[in-house]
Amino acid sequence: MEHSTQAGSSIIRSMPPELTNKIAAGEVIQRPASVAKELLDNSIDAGADKIILIIQQAGRTLVQVVDNGSGMSEEDARLCFERHATSKIESIEDLYKIRTMGFRGEAMASIASISQVEMKTKRVEDDAGTLLEIWGGEEKRFEPTATDDGTSIAIRNLFYNVPARRQFLKTDATELKHIVRVFQNTALANCDVEFELHADGDKMYHLPKQDLSSRVADLFGKQYRASLIPFSEQTSYVKIEGLLVDPKLAKKSRGEQFLFVNGRPFQHRYLSYVILSLFDAWTKQNEYPFYAIFLEMDPAQVDVNVHPAKMEVKFDDERSIIQLARSVVKKALNQHFVVPDVERSDFDSSDFDTSLNHFGSDHSENTRSSFSGGNRREPLNFPSRINRDNLGSISGDDYAERLYSEPQSSEKENKPQKRTDQGEKGFWQLHNRYILTQTRTGVCMIDQHAAHKRIIYEKAISATEESLPNTQQLLFAQTVDLGASEFSLLKELLPIIQRMGFSIQLLSGNTAIINGVPADIDIGDERAVLRDMLQQYQDLQRRLKLDARDKVAIAFASRTAIPRGKKLSEAEMEMLIDQLFACDEPYFDPLRKPTLIYMPMDEIKNRFR
Repeated sequence: MEHSTQAGSSIIRSMPPELTNKIAAGEVIQRPASVAKELLDNSIDAGADKIILIIQQAGRTLVQVVDNGSGMSEEDARLCFERHATSKIESIEDLYKIRTMGFRGEAMASIASISQVEMKTKRVEDDAGTLLEIWGGEEKRFEPTATDDGTSIAIRNLFYNVPARRQFLKTDATELKHIVRVFQNTALANCDVEFELHADGDKMYHLPKQDLSSRVADLFGKQYRASLIPFSEQTSYVKIEGLLVDPKLAKKSRGEQFLFVNGRPFQHRYLSYVILSLFDAWTKQNEYPFYAIFLEMDPAQVDVNVHPAKMEVKFDDERSIIQLARSVVKKALNQHFVVPDVERSDFDSSDFDTSLNHFGSDHSENTRSSFSGGNRREPLNFPSRINRDNLGSISGDDYAERLYSEPQSSEKENKPQKRTDQGEKGFWQLHNRYILTQTRTGVCMIDQHAAHKRIIYEKAISATEESLPNTQQLLFAQTVDLGASEFSLLKELLPIIQRMGFSIQLLSGNTAIINGVPADIDIGDERAVLRDMLQQYQDLQRRLKLDARDKVAIAFASRTAIPRGKKLSEAEMEMLIDQLFACDEPYFDPLRKPTLIYMPMDEIKNRFR
């Protein structure tokens, strides 16, 4: 019998360095934000007190960090791009007491293998600096150069030689949001450092050296300045301090919740759940307040090496950390609201244990409601004849046919009747949430909020297709201060928002002026509407694959629709139903949830038997 290989030959061989670096890059460098984090961490470790982050095209074409740190010698400039080269780890014990940030030895080698790198660096004591260029892991230039003290590293055309990886990057708005999050983490943990962030030529942030309260206000909006709640506590094991923001400023999406240990940002699903649950008494379902919590402890008591990107940590005594954090934050909230503090003797984690598997790192909108009991079904809910899980794939006409499924009955017979005989009342409001009305063969129940969302959504979409927006000018223009990521998103979406009827002018310093809003919409606080629209758009961007116009229209409709719990007059109910059935798809809201359910008389009779 013949063999395809000669005796003694080997099919296993060592991979070349350029391949292993690209594999490592896939683990460590997920997106431009990963590069930004590594460069910022290295600048902090180099002792810089001024750091500038420069971004072009959301990091696709450029991620550059310029610092005034210690700089590097000629030899170190080359060594920093060698795999597993580090200035911070000498023994295995050092892995378990890490205080520096950018310690992962293969990160710079990985970055250099999938980009075009230019580094200029100089120490104070050197007469000249060093210029090093590496493209795809191959050294192109290495020579003396004139440069300022410190280091400038420019990473250009990320994943240019790994096109399959590059195509998995999200939209520019999403990638920039991740970079801003990294910048915010670094800036919050290092208030003694001056920071700047430039994106496509615009200065998004300029943060001087400042205290934590001022930094929070500069990062997330001036409206936070008067609503900060500080806290601090120290034990022999850990010091915990930080800031909360009054829950009245809670937002509709996650993104302003920060945890740090020894200056390192980290994620901890259990601790995050515990902290958010403390705000439940003052927030609505799916509202997420700001908090920044800093833990200081012996590095030997916390393992930061449990996650490839160093985002998750493990504490030696998790229970004590969580109990202390819960107690300190609860005390701060109770003192702020002048609430007597009645503390339970032990923390009950049973609620969390049953829900933990549903709490993913993507922080979906529905996660927290499952923890807080918001998704529990009331035992007396009317059953729908249609399984809601199957509604997403059918058209409005199909739904209508299934909804009004009485044998030989027409849709006309089952539509809501505006008035019953003898002019009696034809519409009833149930718990100020649902509109009930009889049809010829049963009863129809309409969700007033979902129905109005459908109406506003279709009007908004229609407005974008008209040549001139239908705008009502405000008597007094309203100025709104936004966070940098929100302002960047507004700038991107402005053409769509203006076609829907908004009149908005962008100013410097992340400020916008609202001069007009869509006609026929009773808005009220236009500032809050704009902020909530942008937040809901970001949440939709994570969860849905729709075009930008649809997501803006959905966000606008969700924010301005009649809320559940608002009492309506009979005339208002009648108008709402008339407008609903004038829509192209009256049976679903924009997210394909039913606007109404129908119960035939036969089913009602059967339930009484």
